[in-house]
Amino acid sequence: MKQYGKFAALIVVIVGTLVWLAAAGINETKTYYKTIEELNQMGEAALGKRLRVAGDVASGSIVRSGREVRFVLVQNDHKLTVIYNGVDPLPDTFRDGAQALADGKLGSDGVFRASRIQAKCASKYEAAPGAKPAATRAGL
Repeated sequence: MKQYGKFAALIVVIVGTLVWLAAAGINETKTYYKTIEELNQMGEAALGKRLRVAGDVASGSIVRSGREVRFVLVQNDHKLTVIYNGVDPLPDTFRDGAQALADGKLGSDGVFRASRIQAKCASKYEAAPGAKPAATRAGL
């Protein structure tokens, strides 16, 4: 009976360790999506938290310096300076006026340091308002 007790205790320890690792991993990887306005309203509470912030890349704001890319996200009348220093290359669709999503942390200097950047496809691929689909124009 003592063998079964030791075996059961070992199983409990292993399962407990796996649950603890899973919970720690979930807390480490979860990110909160915020608008630039919400980020500004958070104040000190936003510092050091992993967040995702979206906005449009301000025209003429992209500055590349080695692997580092600095740009400004704009949403309504709110602006946020972002520095990207990640290992992945920036998406091809990342350019002035593109919608971008920055994943990272806000520093005490008010600069958002992103580890990942996503950019939406450019609007040039969307049909013009009121235009007929290509299949209709071709008579298909």
